[in-house]
Amino acid sequence: MAKYLVQIIVVGATAVGRAFTRALKQEIAASQQAAQRAGGGKAGSESAATSAKTGITIEEAKQILNVKDLDPKAIQENYDFLFKINDKAKGGSFYLQSKVFRAKERLDAELQIKGTKPPKDGAESRSPDDKSPGGS
Repeated sequence: MAKYLVQIIVVGATAVGRAFTRALKQEIAASQQAAQRAGGGKAGSESAATSAKTGITIEEAKQILNVKDLDPKAIQENYDFLFKINDKAKGGSFYLQSKVFRAKERLDAELQIKGTKPPKDGAESRSPDDKSPGGS
């Protein structure tokens, strides 16, 4: 009886070990692909680290702000429009306004990584819960 119990435990542990190894290899491959998509090398790893830190990818940020390229002017224009239209005082959604703010924040970080300066009009210092006259 004990012999069969030990065999079951060994077979189970082997299966779990193989599954864990396979999952780890897939995660490493996905991480490397993400870094290559982000530009590879040091810039790619910085971009991947920023995505992990901010919790939003470049692709998602572009979709939220409805931009195709990292054009600072288009990003700023779309951000201003979406931020104002989602103002809670005007019947907008604080959640959506926060998503717009985080998307701009992520794209600004990517522009800094690539060496392009985001526009400086004070909008990036404005957060969705900023109640100052210039805020919302």
